[in-house]
Amino acid sequence: MEIDKHLKLKWDKFKRDKRAFYSFIILTILFIVTAPAELLCNVRPILLIVDGKLHFPVAITYSEIDFGGTLPSEPDYLSKRFMNLLGGKPENSFSPTSDSKNQKSFDIELDDFDDEPVFSITLDDFEGDNAKVLTPPDTKTTSVQKFKNSRHYSILWPPIRYDYKYIPTENNLGNVVLAAPYKIFIEETNQVVESSWKDGHYLGTDDRGRDVLARLIYGLRISMIFGISIAFTGTIIGCLLGGAQGFFGGWTDLIGQRLTEIWGSIPRLYILIILSSFLVPSILLLFLILNLTAWMGIAAYIRAEFLKIRNFEYVKGAKAMGVSNFTIMCRHILPNALTPVVTFFPFEVTAGILALVSLDFLNLGVPSPAPSLGELLAQGKNNLQAIWILLPTFTILTATLTLLTFVGEGVRNVFDQKRNT
Repeated sequence: MEIDKHLKLKWDKFKRDKRAFYSFIILTILFIVTAPAELLCNVRPILLIVDGKLHFPVAITYSEIDFGGTLPSEPDYLSKRFMNLLGGKPENSFSPTSDSKNQKSFDIELDDFDDEPVFSITLDDFEGDNAKVLTPPDTKTTSVQKFKNSRHYSILWPPIRYDYKYIPTENNLGNVVLAAPYKIFIEETNQVVESSWKDGHYLGTDDRGRDVLARLIYGLRISMIFGISIAFTGTIIGCLLGGAQGFFGGWTDLIGQRLTEIWGSIPRLYILIILSSFLVPSILLLFLILNLTAWMGIAAYIRAEFLKIRNFEYVKGAKAMGVSNFTIMCRHILPNALTPVVTFFPFEVTAGILALVSLDFLNLGVPSPAPSLGELLAQGKNNLQAIWILLPTFTILTATLTLLTFVGEGVRNVFDQKRNT
């Protein structure tokens, strides 16, 4: 009960800091909104009902065969071919050649051979006049009847019908790469290029034709999850190593400090370049490499707290009663040394996001086509005329880091002993 009362007092003081509290609320909303990014930006429908049968393409991978097609691969849900398939039209009506206006079809029917002599044997050659001739069914009529009745279907689409890696094959503007979200007038040709909103690209497309808004939402989610994960694992490792050094002291502390100084003198960027040269780049590899040095800052603070608290009377009393060292560290010292851990956690999240964005900007981070704010910034640098790439990305990144800084300052003010006295 005493702990709950103490935490309630801290939370009430944090809420009184309006800037920090509202920043925390905004960041929480951003995280909640971007977490289910697949439900916001996706080329797959959320729900598809065909003749009363439910399909969930956003969660389950279907093949074209499941919808009556012929291909075993996953269909392109945005293509005209798939929409014609749902409408129950025959396959030759949505084949690649049928979409061309000038393309002529080449059909061969039995009527083309009526003028030529045909050698045939029927039952009349072997039986009497009462014998009946069996004629094959009219395949042409059967094919038409098969697709005569269109199927009933309904589709529930996400708000943005693109994901972070989809490159459209069909569009209304005729311009897929670097399509602007507003009208552009080309003076050389006296031509007006319509806004990419006609194709559903609300923030335009990048230099490969991918939707910028979808990549921004997915990239912000990855950055926030990556930063929180780096801060969490770095804090745990720092508490273990710093706590052991501070509690045992002596040679353990001396050797640990010298090894930490040697390891910290190696630039993290060089480690990443060396490991990436013979390992396949991935988000997991980047996470492990950054964790090699993410613990060093918090370890120094935890070490100092443990060195101070280990000489308190209640710790000496626990040792005299025969309590194990591990229990003393976890139950008696660590709860009283969490002030730097809680205070620096928002700043550790900020450092993790900045590290990921910086490495992606230098093309040393997550490989393409993974969404990344750093990769969008690099595209904006290479295509300065495409302000719809650079400006929103820079704004979102700056706002996120600023809000995290405000939250960190609010938490630091709450746990600062000098301000509480």
